Formats: sequence, structure tokens, C-alpha cells
Amino acid sequence: MKLNKTNIKGLVEIEASVFEDERGYFFESYNKKKYSEIGIDAEFVQDNQSKSQKGVLRGLHLQKKPFAQAKLVKVIKGSVLDVAVDLRKDSKTYGQYHSVVLSGENKKSLWIPEGFAHGFLTLEDDTIFTYKVSNYYNKESELCIKWNDEDLNINWQLNNITPMISDKDKEGIKFENFSSDF
Repeated sequence: MKLNKTNIKGLVEIEASVFEDERGYFFESYNKKKYSEIGIDAEFVQDNQSKSQKGVLRGLHLQKKPFAQAKLVKVIKGSVLDVAVDLRKDSKTYGQYHSVVLSGENKKSLWIPEGFAHGFLTLEDDTIFTYKVSNYYNKESELCIKWNDEDLNINWQLNNITPMISDKDKEGIKFENFSSDF
């Protein structure tokens, strides 16, 4: 396993050690002991999975305390541009984002600690996205920040694609109106 630190403290890209031969490949997608050794000590309580067509944009989602979630995200099939926004008020990188392409081919994961909003844009049809979370979903604690907020200025690399967005995500709040304690 190889760790790639990002420009945002605590946010880590993880490259699996993949063993390939003529039959296919094998890798450990999660090993509690190994992740604990690199400082990821979350107790995961739920796994989620979505399937999306090319151009679907989901996010930017988060949950407030006491239901805040850390996430370990990856793609099983297809690819996404994955985005995490630092919303930790005491962080030097508050309001900054990191993006990375996650795919079934590169087998990368992204560790997203509590205190981040998260979203992704699918880059291929039939993309299967999966993630582990450290807390259960709670509708009353859920927040959505506008995916295209001018203050965040996220480069979604849309390349003339009009993203497909849920009604809930279209109603996201502006970043300037965000206030939460993590």
C-alpha cells in the first residue's frame, strides 16, 4: 500500500498493492490492521454503493455532529472525479478542495476524515462507486453545499458536459451560508 499525502492535512490518497497475472488481479481493498498502522483508525459501520451513468454529479454532501462521517471511497468499475472540501473551521485549508480521479483501473482510494464535504462526477457509464462510513446516516444531520459554489470554485472538468444532478443537490446551500461544528 502506498500513501499519497494531499495539500490538505488528513486527506490521503491510497494506492493498493495489486497482484496481477493471467487470471486477473487480487488486492486487499481494506485491512483494519494495516489502515490503523497508517493512522486511519475509523470504526466503519456502514458500506454504501451507487451506480451512475456518465455525467452524474453527486454532492457536495456531509453530516453534522454528532453524526459526522469519515469516509473511505473508491470505484469498483468505471471512473469518477472525486472531490473533498475541507470544512474544518480551525484548519489552515478551510474552504479548499482536493480532487482526484478514482477508477476501477487505478484502484485508488481516498480517505476523507470527518469535517469534509464530498462529491463526485462520473466519467464513464455504469460507474460503480463504493464507500465505507464511520457513522450511520441521519437525515436531520445531512447538509448539501452547492456543487458549483462560486466561492469554492471547484474545477469539475466538465468539458462541455451538463451534469445530471438530483433535485436535492440542486437545492444545496451556498458555502458562505455554511456554519457547522465538527
